[in-house]
Amino acid sequence: MVEENKKNTAKKHPPRRSWLRRFGSVVKWMFILGIMGILFGGGAVAGYVSSIVKDDPVRSGELIQQQVSQNSITGFAYFRDGTPIGQLRTDEDRRIIEFNNIPQLIIDAVLAIEDNNFYEHSGVDLKGTLRAVKQKLLNESVQTGGSTLTQQLARRMFLSLDKTEDRKVKEILLSLRLERFLSKQEILTAYLNKVPFGNGSNGYSVYGIKAAAKGIFGLDDLDKLNVAQAAYLSGLPQLPSAYSAFNGVGEFNEKAFKRAMDRQRLVLRRMLEENKITTSQYEEALAFDIKGALAPHAKKAYATYPYLMLETERQAAEILLTLTDETTAPAEAEAGKKANSADRLEEARQQLMTGGYRVYTTIDKKVYSAMHNISENSENFTKDSKTKGKEQTAGMLIHNKTGAILGMIEGRDFNIEQMNYATQMVRQPGSTMKPIAAYLPALNAGLIQPAGILDDAPIILKDGSNGFHIPKNSNNRYQGLVTARYALNQSLNLPALKLFNEKVGIEKSWAFSKKLGITTIQDEDYNAQTGVLGGLRYGVSVEELTNAYSAIGNQGAFNDAYMIDKIVNSEGKIVYQHKVKPVQVFTQQTAYLMTDMLRTVITDGTASTVRKDYKHFKNIPIVGKTGSTQNYADVWFMGYTPDVTLGIWVGYKEQINTLETKTQRRQAQSLWAKVMNEVIEKKPELFVTDAFAKPEGIVKKTVSAYSGKLPTSLTDRFNTDLFNTKFIPKDSDDGISRARYITYNGVNYIPLEGTPDDFLREKIVVKREKPIQDLVKELLAAFSKMKRHESLGYYMPADAKTDMPTKVDPRVDDGSSPTAPRNVNVSYSSGKAVITFSASGSPDVVGYRLYRSLNGGSFQKQDVISVGESLNFQSGTPAGSNATFYVTAVDVAGNETSSTSVANTPVSTPEPTQPPEEILPGTDPVLPTDPAGEETPADPGMIIVQPPGDASTTGEGNPQGGETPGATAPGGKAQGGNTQGNNSNSPAGDSPGGKTAGNNGGNRR
Repeated sequence: MVEENKKNTAKKHPPRRSWLRRFGSVVKWMFILGIMGILFGGGAVAGYVSSIVKDDPVRSGELIQQQVSQNSITGFAYFRDGTPIGQLRTDEDRRIIEFNNIPQLIIDAVLAIEDNNFYEHSGVDLKGTLRAVKQKLLNESVQTGGSTLTQQLARRMFLSLDKTEDRKVKEILLSLRLERFLSKQEILTAYLNKVPFGNGSNGYSVYGIKAAAKGIFGLDDLDKLNVAQAAYLSGLPQLPSAYSAFNGVGEFNEKAFKRAMDRQRLVLRRMLEENKITTSQYEEALAFDIKGALAPHAKKAYATYPYLMLETERQAAEILLTLTDETTAPAEAEAGKKANSADRLEEARQQLMTGGYRVYTTIDKKVYSAMHNISENSENFTKDSKTKGKEQTAGMLIHNKTGAILGMIEGRDFNIEQMNYATQMVRQPGSTMKPIAAYLPALNAGLIQPAGILDDAPIILKDGSNGFHIPKNSNNRYQGLVTARYALNQSLNLPALKLFNEKVGIEKSWAFSKKLGITTIQDEDYNAQTGVLGGLRYGVSVEELTNAYSAIGNQGAFNDAYMIDKIVNSEGKIVYQHKVKPVQVFTQQTAYLMTDMLRTVITDGTASTVRKDYKHFKNIPIVGKTGSTQNYADVWFMGYTPDVTLGIWVGYKEQINTLETKTQRRQAQSLWAKVMNEVIEKKPELFVTDAFAKPEGIVKKTVSAYSGKLPTSLTDRFNTDLFNTKFIPKDSDDGISRARYITYNGVNYIPLEGTPDDFLREKIVVKREKPIQDLVKELLAAFSKMKRHESLGYYMPADAKTDMPTKVDPRVDDGSSPTAPRNVNVSYSSGKAVITFSASGSPDVVGYRLYRSLNGGSFQKQDVISVGESLNFQSGTPAGSNATFYVTAVDVAGNETSSTSVANTPVSTPEPTQPPEEILPGTDPVLPTDPAGEETPADPGMIIVQPPGDASTTGEGNPQGGETPGATAPGGKAQGGNTQGNNSNSPAGDSPGGKTAGNNGGNRR
């Protein structure tokens, strides 16, 4: 049974399988495991890739196209003639090129070294990647990159350039997507426009093949690149910083250049291997002198023209911001304006810097260089001060007909101060404001003409806690009635203040100034009574003040000054074009009269330095106005020809620092003449007009020098000057009359009845708008509320004694004889007797008489002087004669008291100082001269707030007495003679000793 069971078991055991079946089973399981491994590995890879890209957005085709077409393009600025100023401020130079303009030579060189399978792969080149790995592992001499051009472009457009573990995965996926949405031409063009090529010869980082050709070899046309140059450039993108032959300032880098040359030879070898060049081309390229073909070192535009480039950038950005607002919907534009203006302006600047704009300016290169030749020459300035710093200057040259800014001086050293002093600084304009805010509006309204009369007499202004302020002229005197022309020539303050405050009015003056482009006037300035002298809240800019003067040179038509002529975008479309829009602010007749008045500022007035230094009077006429501020913190000269206007300012950065020397105070005039001379020599074609055009309606007319009106039979002084026919005077001279008067403390009064005739004067006197008597009353009232002021006599105009009396002599007879003069003394000067004495103590004294006895004879009256004049007589008595003198005091009633007589004792005394000659209205006083004979008026237009100290009253000089016959004994009364005329006989007078005939031997105008 057991045996049977074994047999049965043996029968049931399966036969052994063949080796084929076993092999098939193994393969089956390996396949299953392989599929499982692949699925597992793929899942792992997919999971890994998914974890890498989970935060990356899926970039649409539209976005990819947008990024490819979006390029930061370098912008440029140009001079007036189209020559480049330089590249707009950026550290990069980017220039765009279209595919059709890329030479095949460049494409062959780039693909040979970077991606020789470019046209075969779909973004990733597996064969190329494996080849790169092999070259790296075996350290082969020929090393090619593993990344395709598409991968490099994807990395540059969308990814960080940092080498991270996951960047390669993103790069591959992006490359596949780029290949889906972009053509090969678009990929290649984008690559050659975006990749860096190192630094150019000016130090800028160059991006794109076009910028590289220009920056490294100085070539604008890529077709001019040879094989050697194309290979050199094509090798740079792999390591642009390591291969750059130039550093960040454009200096040659020998080590980097050698590395670049090694790379170039590799490119040439790859081009030969790929059959892109022949053996002869290869050898020729190796022999080519690349170093000799490099572009010469050039400074960046911001190093050559730093001020100009910054100003171009600033103004162009403001224009782009304005254009943005104009093209934006009104609601959005309004919201934008309410946003941070600084942020919006910065956005516009970035748009300008990266948008490929070409900015064409009005700056003339020759003019700009000529102006800077002067400003950059340290010999034209005083030495730098340890406490004040560098003496600064600013200038602006504007074309009158268009308002185009042809040149400017923005400062002396950009490294010290980057602010543009010509356009951004505001300073007090001093007297250069007088024509703009006073004379021009007054002339245009017919309130004054050049021969019109203005009163250079004090004006009393309210001054807050100080009570009152009485402005002065810088020459510390008041000249009385003068013509408008003379007042402007000598830059007198008071006539301008009266035009500004009283005739034109502050509100109208500022409205007129605003029409001439002065934008810095503040609300507070409408209360600034001295604003016409430069007492503004902030001041004015050199640009705006020069612009205002250019309207005079343009016959009254104002053109807003501009520096940006047009802006062209990267596509060649003009997005901005300046249009000249002149506005006739005042008439051509007003402009011509103002010009002629400014002409005599140079020929006869304060602009003596310009008169001396300007070289082209015969060919190119000039006119202008000086200006200076308190203590000479600022000095100006504004001048123009028929074609251009030049404004110059000089001062220190801090207004507290002043210009101290005579040379410094005339520095603006000096620089103006030097700049104008230089510009004329360098750019003579600018000056095409040889005379200021005289419009119709201008005539010459002779008028009274007292009133500026038509002369009468009484008129004895005249002025002939230009007039606008519309404003020729029609009224006759009512400014003068003949009157008898007495002078007391420099003021003319109607005499009291009984006042002795020899103290009275009879002559032509002048009627003025404010009689001197009223002025004195106002001054005395103001003194009581002022903390500090000068003596009353200081404020008396030089012609006060010609004033028509309107009030009676305020002195009252006290009923008794006056006290006698004291301390009578005689001395001799230049052989003539000088008698001095002390005044009487009586308040009603009108004056003093001098009596003389010769050789013991009777006393004769020699001379009289009025109260308020110097207490000394100058007699014509020879030193060798035996003469005795005494002096009497005379009161308003004619009572006379004599002093003790004194005999002559010849004593040598100094030559007395002669008092100034009395100045009548309508005459031009002679200015003091320096040793060289040149007038030195300083600028009377400067504002003086603090008085310099006590000043003596200017009085009329004493005449020298002449010898007369007759005798009078001391001790009694004597009747004086008529004081009018030269050596005129006076009526006989009673004396203590009997009758005496006397005469006055002096000129007593």
